[in-house]
Amino acid sequence: MNNQEHWSLEQYKEYQKNKGKKSKYGAKKTNVDGHTFDSQKEAEFYNELKLRLKAGEIAGFCLQPIFVLAPNLKYKADFIVFNNNGSFEIIDVKGFKTKEYIAKKKVFEDKYKLKIKEV
Repeated sequence: MNNQEHWSLEQYKEYQKNKGKKSKYGAKKTNVDGHTFDSQKEAEFYNELKLRLKAGEIAGFCLQPIFVLAPNLKYKADFIVFNNNGSFEIIDVKGFKTKEYIAKKKVFEDKYKLKIKEV
């Protein structure tokens, strides 16, 4: 917005819409194919997965699967990638590892006996 003394109704609505939307760690929510991703990096990984699927490099993938860790405690991964050999990977696209993420990762890996691959 410019530094004018009065805003139009449209300018104020745009200000209200964008107010408080900035991520604590600088990530910018990005929409691709009707899906909202928490960061540009996550959206780019999604596009990469689509290309790998089309090329036949992977069997498929799932967006934002949710795992129950304990009552009222869940972990939402970014992706599950299904490989052609029948194996799969739990993927989390990370720019910054929060204390909450680190704790949930430990609980997840202990409970499910799976490793989270961070990209």
